[in-house]
Amino acid sequence: MSEVVAAPTFTTPIELLAAQVDCEVITLPTGAHVYEVGQPANAIYGLRRGIVEVVSPKGERLCYRAGELFSYEDIVWRDGVYSNKAVARTPVEILRLERLRFLNLLHNHPTLAILLIGQQHERLREQRTSGTCCY
Repeated sequence: MSEVVAAPTFTTPIELLAAQVDCEVITLPTGAHVYEVGQPANAIYGLRRGIVEVVSPKGERLCYRAGELFSYEDIVWRDGVYSNKAVARTPVEILRLERLRFLNLLHNHPTLAILLIGQQHERLREQRTSGTCCY
């Protein structure tokens, strides 16, 4: 008699990203730059631990916290370069997945797009409630 083994289920974008064979884990100290404006947008990033602040050339700031993915706007529909810089505001543990691997992941797990839309929705709701762009 054969045993049925359940496939793992991933409930968050971070869990799905971390499960990818080619996903890199990077640790950075406070103040370290994750990427700079104009660098090739060749990867998506997700936070396991800490806070990363994304700063636009105009000085607009958004903070990302554990469990959130960032830079996906630049790798999906921009000019192929990062339009902002990302700086660690606390010691961070970051997951990094190359652009083509991420796009393949989206193709194989289309619900990931829904999870990312949900993340953006929650961010907009928090901003509207607090009247701020950074938390």
